[in-house]
Amino acid sequence: MQGKEAKSATDYCETKKCAEGSPPKPAHMGWKELYLKEDWWAIYLGIGIVIVSLIAFLNGSAVVKSLAINPGGLKWSSIDQLLEHFGKNIHLYGLQLLSWLVIFGISTRIMGIKTAEFVPSFIILYLLSILMFSIGGWVDAPKYNLEPPLVALLIGLFIANTVPLPRWMDSGFRVEYYIKTGIVLLGATFPITLVVSAGPVALFQATVISLVTCLTIYFVATKIFGLDKRLAAVIGTGGAVCGVSGSMAIASAVGAKKEYLYTSVTLVVVWALIMIFFLPFVSKLLNLSPGVAGAWVGTSEFADAAGFAAASAYGRMAGNEDAAIQGFTLMKVIGRDMWIGIWSFIFALIACLKWEKEECGTRPSPMEVWWRFPKFVIGFFVASLFMSSITAGYSTPDFNKIVKPGLIMPIVSLRTWAFIFCFLSIGLTTRFKELKAAGWKPFGAFTIGVLVNVSLGFILSVFVFGGYWMNLGK
Repeated sequence: MQGKEAKSATDYCETKKCAEGSPPKPAHMGWKELYLKEDWWAIYLGIGIVIVSLIAFLNGSAVVKSLAINPGGLKWSSIDQLLEHFGKNIHLYGLQLLSWLVIFGISTRIMGIKTAEFVPSFIILYLLSILMFSIGGWVDAPKYNLEPPLVALLIGLFIANTVPLPRWMDSGFRVEYYIKTGIVLLGATFPITLVVSAGPVALFQATVISLVTCLTIYFVATKIFGLDKRLAAVIGTGGAVCGVSGSMAIASAVGAKKEYLYTSVTLVVVWALIMIFFLPFVSKLLNLSPGVAGAWVGTSEFADAAGFAAASAYGRMAGNEDAAIQGFTLMKVIGRDMWIGIWSFIFALIACLKWEKEECGTRPSPMEVWWRFPKFVIGFFVASLFMSSITAGYSTPDFNKIVKPGLIMPIVSLRTWAFIFCFLSIGLTTRFKELKAAGWKPFGAFTIGVLVNVSLGFILSVFVFGGYWMNLGK
């Protein structure tokens, strides 16, 4: 952390302890956070991209679509094809890099990040991101589950732990900023109508999974292993909702240490990679219908990219990829992911009104809940409501033919860029030696939650609501 932005909510911000033996009380910036905090800049940037995209779409302009270019959908089979793509579009990639540098560079400078450090670091991050997209665009990438965000994380981890990167480069590896911007853009591609279309079965199953998994990990971590309650909240939500995004939101809400966030992300990635292979294998062994398997993947995977890969892989094996992806989407992307905002509010409330009262001996101001609440979650819902209202007037055929390729897909591409920036940044700033202090207990607590999650998800998807999921895609 550097400059003014050092007062991020994911680090303890005051060195003075409020009571002997208790953690420091997180500080807030007051209304200065409107221009000093990444949450608000993520909203400004995310909503700004949505508005510019909409204006371009309504005026028949392809400028945003052109600037959203990436090699991920190329499906290349030879290096020559990849080089030809870059040769034809090098000017678009140059304009795209310049655009990212301007919007991220100006905003990070206002937040106190040195531009002279941010710019060269971000350029390296951008070039690595192109490599990640290129790997994902390989025609055989799905066969090996080479999803760009997960590949980005693994390559970032490898580089950070084998190459002595100078610490100043962390100025461009803005993990929180990129993921929060990506989540706001996710809201723009997440119509509120999908929540209604999910129906009571999907929403009920997602609610049960989220509650049981989060509470299991939390109570095992605190009561059995004696872990810090903030760490327990972060890994609990990481396992119950959407791994990286959920961990990030809760870390911000409760004022968790940076190590807690990275511990949770590491656990999420380890189990997400295991589940990519385990869930399709067992589903095939049991000959589950694609819809049922997709729902089970949706309840038991810990990252959207990994879950999509697992559901898609099994769907192709079972001969109905659409049904598997639909089941996964209803359970994970719609059902579980919407709990990001719910858990953020709940844990922010608990942290402010209970934990800090116990630690400091004084009851925090009710406004502390607002200061601590991760504002980018608000941006997610605003973007979703805004786009839902704009697209509501289109028929399904017109939406798929006109709106989706002209408006939604460019935003999806820019969202994916933000997520890859984030996953690379997590890897590039995570040194395994710094995580040793966490020990095996977080892994034990998270693993118990995994066992409960996978077992309960199987029972609900196969036996309790199997009839509902089996009819998907018919």
